Amino acid sequence: MKNILTMVLGGGRGTRLHPLTKVRSKPAVPLAGKYRLIDIPLSNCINSGLNRMYVLTQFNSVSLHRHIRQTYRFDAFNGGFVEILAAQQTPENAGWYQGTADAVRQNLRALQQPGIEYVLILSGDQLYRMNYLDMLVTHRRNKAEATIGTLPVARHEASQLGILRLDASGAVAGFLEKPKTEPEVRHMRTDPAWIDAQGIASRGRDLLASMGIYLFNRDTLVELLTKTDYRDFGKEIFPASIRTHRVHVHLFDGYWEDIGTIKSFYQANLDLARPEPSFELTSADAPIYSHPRFLPPTRIEGATVRNSLVADGCHIESGATIENSVIGLRCRIGRNVTIRNSVLMGNDFFQSPAMMAADCNAGIPPLAIGEGSVVEGAIVDKNCHVGRRVRLLNERGIETTPDSDQAMVCEGIIVTPKEAVLRDGWKLSDALSPG
Repeated sequence: MKNILTMVLGGGRGTRLHPLTKVRSKPAVPLAGKYRLIDIPLSNCINSGLNRMYVLTQFNSVSLHRHIRQTYRFDAFNGGFVEILAAQQTPENAGWYQGTADAVRQNLRALQQPGIEYVLILSGDQLYRMNYLDMLVTHRRNKAEATIGTLPVARHEASQLGILRLDASGAVAGFLEKPKTEPEVRHMRTDPAWIDAQGIASRGRDLLASMGIYLFNRDTLVELLTKTDYRDFGKEIFPASIRTHRVHVHLFDGYWEDIGTIKSFYQANLDLARPEPSFELTSADAPIYSHPRFLPPTRIEGATVRNSLVADGCHIESGATIENSVIGLRCRIGRNVTIRNSVLMGNDFFQSPAMMAADCNAGIPPLAIGEGSVVEGAIVDKNCHVGRRVRLLNERGIETTPDSDQAMVCEGIIVTPKEAVLRDGWKLSDALSPG
């Protein structure tokens, strides 16, 4: 499908995912122990037969660039590529990307190549599995100029999403971002019988939410971006274009999660570790690709592991208990450690004896979860030094705490920033005590 060009939006500052985005962009945030969020849309493209992809980046993009460079390489004969389009100053544009539409506008040259008929716009921070060629079939069948990927949702979900209203022909007739009141929701209602007629069971859902996935005729997109100064697709481009262009929807009814907050990231990861997850990582037809690593198998020495994902290269010592958790690459978990309902992102490297000795001399614990420590309801970012008998528990049920280079609470979830150091006996309760 060489006539389709894909543009993956790398996201803004990712403030709602702080501190996970303190030193990386949203699409570079680790997922499920061994992937990164950017692997999801790029894998969907490859599995859909689309191999001409640009990733638009701006903030904290070094690790994202490195991951893409190391992972996505195509042979010289099929014309495939994944290339970075970083924000840059040009004679036409001297500033940062000012929104999703502005990011594409500043890279019009990339999509004005000969032979391009369609442009697929994707987000780099969502978890789902989709064959985009199904969307192309819907787009062509409706003779649409733009098609929006949509998800049937119940009314209680509407206040967090952009909701679409259809006319009698099935074309998009209205768009409302995060409707709050009952009259607003009622006005955006879609007849459940229409949803059922598309081959998707409505099951009481009578609203259609935008997934942030857009398919344009290339010339239509160029026109919309050159004749307006609109900065955002959802808030500006589509509300205006539905009055002047043929905009339709493509219905999708699989798992879809926008990983935009600490809580959604935490819940999505723990859901992947359940016995019957809503999103299955294993697929014979549509695998998720990532950076290939040459790591040994995980070693488990008399530990108890239940309902968890454990990535490669880990060492879990005797007496450890791991329940309902995600354990990332190269984790070392000491004796009698307890980990429950937590996400450990792992380590970028194995610590050599010389490195351990240097840390020991400086009073820094090894790159591990030390003996006798308890981690519960937490996200432990990469390369964290957690000593012995550390207690990472939110025993007071605190919702939010100020930033810290050791640990903080975000939406009720404990988060240790990347490369945090928690010395022997450290307790979250003590860290939060006055004085």
